[in-house]
Formats: sequence, C-alpha cells, structure tokens
Amino acid sequence: MRIVRYKSYGKLHLGVCMSDRVVEITNLGQKSFSSFLDLALEANKRGISIDDFVKTIINEASSDLPTYPYEKLESGEDDVRLVIPLDPPEVWGCGVTYKRSQEARESETEVNGVYTLVYDAPRPEIFFKGTAHRCVGPGEEICIRGDSRWNVPEAELAFVLGPNQEIIGFTCGNDVSSRDIEGENPLYLPQAKIYEGCCALGPSIVTVDEVGAEPKLEIKCRVLRSGELVFEGSINTDQMKRSFEELRSYLCRYNPVPFGSVCLTGTGIVPPEGFSLEEGDLVEISIEKIGTLRNRVKRLKPLR
Repeated sequence: MRIVRYKSYGKLHLGVCMSDRVVEITNLGQKSFSSFLDLALEANKRGISIDDFVKTIINEASSDLPTYPYEKLESGEDDVRLVIPLDPPEVWGCGVTYKRSQEARESETEVNGVYTLVYDAPRPEIFFKGTAHRCVGPGEEICIRGDSRWNVPEAELAFVLGPNQEIIGFTCGNDVSSRDIEGENPLYLPQAKIYEGCCALGPSIVTVDEVGAEPKLEIKCRVLRSGELVFEGSINTDQMKRSFEELRSYLCRYNPVPFGSVCLTGTGIVPPEGFSLEEGDLVEISIEKIGTLRNRVKRLKPLR
C-alpha cells in the first residue's frame, strides 16, 4: 500500500492511495491515525502486516470514507496539500553504495583512496543526517548552506524502521549535500550534510508488502531553473552494491535506533562538477510506486 499524510485547512489527515484517489483513514471507529507510524504500531500489536491492517479497518468502516483526487493533494489546491509522511526521530544516511558515487567522491576529495576503500570494505559508510525539525516534505523548501559554493541534490530511496528495527516501508529522500565542504576533508562530512532544511522526504510511504524487502526501483532526478531543465539523471536500485538488509543490519548494530527513524540508502545520480544548486531551483525526485518529491531551493543566511 501507498500511504500519504496531508493537511486540509490546517488539520492533519492520513490516507491510502487507491489508483488516482486517496481514501482518508484518519478516524475509524474509536481510533485516530495521524501518521504511518500509528498504523505500524497497531499492526504490530495485532501481529499482522500494515497492508492487512489497513484493509481490515477500511472494511470495518461503518460508512463511505472521504476521498480526494491525488492530483489535488499534490497541487495543493483549496488549502489541501501533501505534507511530510512522518516525523522521523532520527535520519541516517549511507554513502558510496553505488559505483558512480564512489567515483565522484574520489574525484572531489583531496584525500585519495578513502572512498575506494569504503566501497570495497565489508562495513558500509553510515552517518547521522538529521532529525525531524531539519526535514521538509513535499512542496517545502530544501536549503543550501550560505558558506558553500557547490551544493547538489542526492536522490535516494529511503527505508523506514519499524517497532522491532525491521524495514516496514520506503520513501523518496533528498540528501542535500555541500560537495566542496565534504571534498575538502572527509572529517567535514557532518557540516556538509547536517543543517537546516538539509533533507526532504515524501511524498508517500510504500509498504514492504507493496514493493518487497529488496525492491528494484527506478529513481529519477530533475532540476529546473526558471522553468528550464538544467540537470536530469536516473538509476535503478539494482545498481546498489549493498542490500537494504545489510545497511539496516549495520545501522542497528549496537545502536538503539528509534522506531520510525529513516535511513537514506545512497545515491547513484551525481550531477557534473560544474553544476550547483541555486536559490529558486525546483528539484524533482521520482521513484516508481512512491511518486514525485518536489522542493524549491533556498540559500541559508547566517543565524547571527
């Protein structure tokens, strides 16, 4: 199933996508569901899958449930719009999971061989990316640092952790990064990755039942500037060197990652070295079965 969260006149709602419409499942019976994580918790308590639980509560509904055209939620018409599908307590990232990423990071860094070693090593690169208040959803602004000259989108498939640190769903992620800061020294990675508006998630979450535990999905990234296409690229997750389970296992090893956390699994779409995001750019990340995540770019100003 494909789950979305949206706001209607200031109130949060939860819905399940069925073809080109969204069926609202916010209030059913005595229960209220405001997040994909609410569904996951209740399904876990009942010992059934999220898909089976959602089917059950829809079948048990005493009346016809409200529906919206997905296109209307996506466009934000009539003050009804998609929002970030969950508020992750933690967001983590994985690097050098695609050959193209390894090549690009070797090219940009002044310390030779580091990323080749990571690509070939048994242990993957995993880093902390952010928290809920650093994340944005569909239609919101992603940010680039004011002290960086070379900023890029990183289009990635991200997984969501369940109550038992299992993978329960997938979403689109944009791991916005400052490549000049990262390239100057690998130890500067946190400053290249973690700041206000550094991560976008959405527009929906698809369940493992829908796409499988190791999905092979096409990822596309486009950047438009003043309406003109200035960059586009694509890759399939079948090009990843590591499995999702391998990344999950290392992330959670001796590490009590909270329920509902998100892990970005790396990018294989790398813009050319002469390209950098600019304020006002529109970034579109599309992953089959999930949808398109669209965000404008804002350049941050010093806080003081």
